[in-house]
Amino acid sequence: METINLQEKLSRFSDHWNPRIIGEVNDCHVKAVKLKGEFVWHHHDNEDELFLVVKGTLRMKFRDHDAVVSEGEFIIVPRGVEHLPVADEEVHLVLIEPKTTLNTGNITNERTVAQLERI
Repeated sequence: METINLQEKLSRFSDHWNPRIIGEVNDCHVKAVKLKGEFVWHHHDNEDELFLVVKGTLRMKFRDHDAVVSEGEFIIVPRGVEHLPVADEEVHLVLIEPKTTLNTGNITNERTVAQLERI
């Protein structure tokens, strides 16, 4: 059992859209990630996702609306719901999601991170 400092973990990397594992809770990974720009439309057949904004403002696009998630807020995207994360400025996030969750969900492309680094 150890204390995790989010700022210290986030200071270890500068790339975007490449989540790192910073902890585990039951069958879930706790991940840190930095976003900038627009991701890809995708969904997860079997996993819900929690996006907690540590720094910046996340815009989560859904097919029928956008949700704005500010610092200190989070949004849960239920399994099966198509979504597109957008960060107009750099955003720092904590993700809590099942260990089976692939960052690009049902899509495989150059942004897919199959093997996550643990920091």
